[in-house]
Amino acid sequence: MNSTTLGKYRWRVCALLFVATTINYVDRQVLGLLKGDLSREFNWTETDYSNLVMAFSAAYSIGLLGFGRLIDKIGSKLGYGVSIVIWSFSAMAHALVRSTLGFGVVRSILGLSEAGNFPAAIKATAEWFPKRERALATGIFNSGANIAAVVGPVMVYWLARNHGWRSAFMWTGAIGFVWLLFWWIYYELPAKHKKLSKEEYDYIHSDQEEEAIKPQPVKWGKLLGVRQTWAFVFGKLLTDPVWWFFLFWLPGYLESIFHVDLKANLGLPIIVIYSVTSFGSIGGGWLSSHLIKTGWPVFRARKVSMLIFAVCVVPILFIQYTTNLWLAIALISLATAAHQAWSATIFTTASDMFPKRAVSSVVGIGGMAGSIGGTLFPIVIGGMLDHYKLIGNIGVGYNILFTMCGIAYLLAWGVMHLFAPRMESVKLD
Repeated sequence: MNSTTLGKYRWRVCALLFVATTINYVDRQVLGLLKGDLSREFNWTETDYSNLVMAFSAAYSIGLLGFGRLIDKIGSKLGYGVSIVIWSFSAMAHALVRSTLGFGVVRSILGLSEAGNFPAAIKATAEWFPKRERALATGIFNSGANIAAVVGPVMVYWLARNHGWRSAFMWTGAIGFVWLLFWWIYYELPAKHKKLSKEEYDYIHSDQEEEAIKPQPVKWGKLLGVRQTWAFVFGKLLTDPVWWFFLFWLPGYLESIFHVDLKANLGLPIIVIYSVTSFGSIGGGWLSSHLIKTGWPVFRARKVSMLIFAVCVVPILFIQYTTNLWLAIALISLATAAHQAWSATIFTTASDMFPKRAVSSVVGIGGMAGSIGGTLFPIVIGGMLDHYKLIGNIGVGYNILFTMCGIAYLLAWGVMHLFAPRMESVKLD
């Protein structure tokens, strides 16, 4: 069946997921972009800032587990709506706080609520795309994280420079309510959607498992009893903290090591890095989908693609040997692009291995593991950077951290291969 002759409504759904993911990352990165201003106003040390990142990460891990279960029960449409309403309000609430404790509280609420994005998006992708297109669709909506890092600095630094840092939190948080209106109007399950053609409906379901009319949610205990769950868990646990390090510490790294005034140039180096990263997310999703279309088995296409992405992160180790800003940016860009390619593919492995009624729960469990890693890693980051800042050589701390990032993906790939060498489909009944 030629997919190009069918309807394209599923790609409208993908566009909605892309915009939601963009908003999600814009809202979470405002703190990192304004780290310098906020640290001076509230007298934060690196450890203080790390504690705020940990508050977000810990809440995010709890939220992933809760939203994964909730979305499997109430569906992706309502679940996504609940998530974005709460995270938009909490993002705006940053503008109202007057203390470090207040930031900790609103960061925690933001983390809890933003956790609904990926379980809902992955479930919606499983509902609207056949397996051979899921990695590409996931790569496209996942690239919203990179677009957020391109448009976010321009918005945030312009607002902060002209209207104060509080306005940056207020206006970026309000965008979510605009998206919610479009989501509620245009999204529905394929079986209930009036604008979906029969040909596209048949294509969407051409290689998916048949589900019961009212499928029962799967208990976590059953999911934790299968190897494929642990493959996804360790893949996220070992690599998600790296992305969070990039997201929350890159502005500080560029300011402290290369003395870049990000507010003055509206975050140009950050924009360049994440513009390149966008190609990684979409290209990563395209690669395994392309290999499947040429006849490769699904598991082999995913595994080979992820190994390539893991290798592409390794050159970040050499950043310690350069004093040239743009060479450092090139190495960071390659690593972040490879991460997003990895991320798009690993999310797809969950929908490859598990039936649709369990996908959000599995993504929630794995995402929680990644967030636990993202909670623990800042302890190392804050302590290490404060230590080397105290002795006058903060660059050594960053070099050690980049080395840890460079080897994380190869380790994750090896552990995933150990638990799920052929990524067999899980039978839960």
